[in-house]
Amino acid sequence: MSANDRPTGQQQTATYDSAFLRACRREPVPHTPVWFMRQAGRSLPEYRKVREGTAMLESCMMPELVTEITLQPVRRHGVDAAIYFSDIVVPLKAIGIDLDIKPGVGPVVEKPVRTRADLERLRPLEPEDVTYVTEAVRMLVGELGATPLIGFAGAPFTLASYLVEGGPSRNHEHTKAMMYGDPQLWADLLDRLAVITSAFLKVQIEAGASAVQLFDSWVGALAPADYRRSVLPASAKVFDAVSGYGVPRIHFGVGTGELLGLMGEAGADVVGVDWRVPLDEAARRVGPGKALQGNIDPAVLFAPREAVETKAREVLDAAAGLEGHVFNLGHGVLPNTDPAALTRLVEYVHEQTAR
Repeated sequence: MSANDRPTGQQQTATYDSAFLRACRREPVPHTPVWFMRQAGRSLPEYRKVREGTAMLESCMMPELVTEITLQPVRRHGVDAAIYFSDIVVPLKAIGIDLDIKPGVGPVVEKPVRTRADLERLRPLEPEDVTYVTEAVRMLVGELGATPLIGFAGAPFTLASYLVEGGPSRNHEHTKAMMYGDPQLWADLLDRLAVITSAFLKVQIEAGASAVQLFDSWVGALAPADYRRSVLPASAKVFDAVSGYGVPRIHFGVGTGELLGLMGEAGADVVGVDWRVPLDEAARRVGPGKALQGNIDPAVLFAPREAVETKAREVLDAAAGLEGHVFNLGHGVLPNTDPAALTRLVEYVHEQTAR
């Protein structure tokens, strides 16, 4: 089954003809669909209110809270898709990895993974490990109706980087040392993470998610040859594992202008593009048969309304010849963004692209 087939089984037919899914399938749309990475988060006062006093990882395990947070930007901004509120390290926590998300730092792993013996801590993820995800996705699908829900997971390379470094890293020195110095250990690590990631995405799809996005936040640190040899096989394994569900698969990374073609080659139906590469040039790099997602600079939203609309117009013009386009930022919503700027941007894109 491909992403162009009509949905079967547990997929939600109510979302099939949505602008978002039509764009992902490279079909005609009533308007260019819009959603924002990190649209559910710190930029919204209602998010800060419901999260007050609740740690990030704890909040990801509370279905009613996840449902409320995921719905907030849909209500406020009128975006064309919701994205499941979670964190890329949730499946690692679910299999027993000792980690926490520290405010102002990010995910921190108590004991980094650096030896073959450490691999034994990475057991497969079972649906029973994340029943709260199944419950939350089902609740969301019931609330969203015809609005698609995007499930997501961290890609094997980015998860590996957190595990090997022990937390966020500027230079990824331990990660690259393993990748170059012990390529078999590295390959085995990424393969285990591909199995875990695939299982996490399957849980979300089987509960009703209409599409999935694989975030490879740190992979822009690699040269194309290293990506092809040391990362692409694991990412391709994830995309292949969920290919039979017929839901669009989105692949996004930061600083990945040189990797766009390879990221599409890994198996995505939609390739996310950050703000550094114009969409028409990105389309040339990715090649035919893929939709693109992106790609206004998130910092532009701090400029006056006219400047935001000028930059949005540039993105729409660059996307004019694409087979399919999902309007998004080139990375996540910044915490201090004025929510009204996001709402106005959704309205502008919808108005400018109405067919």
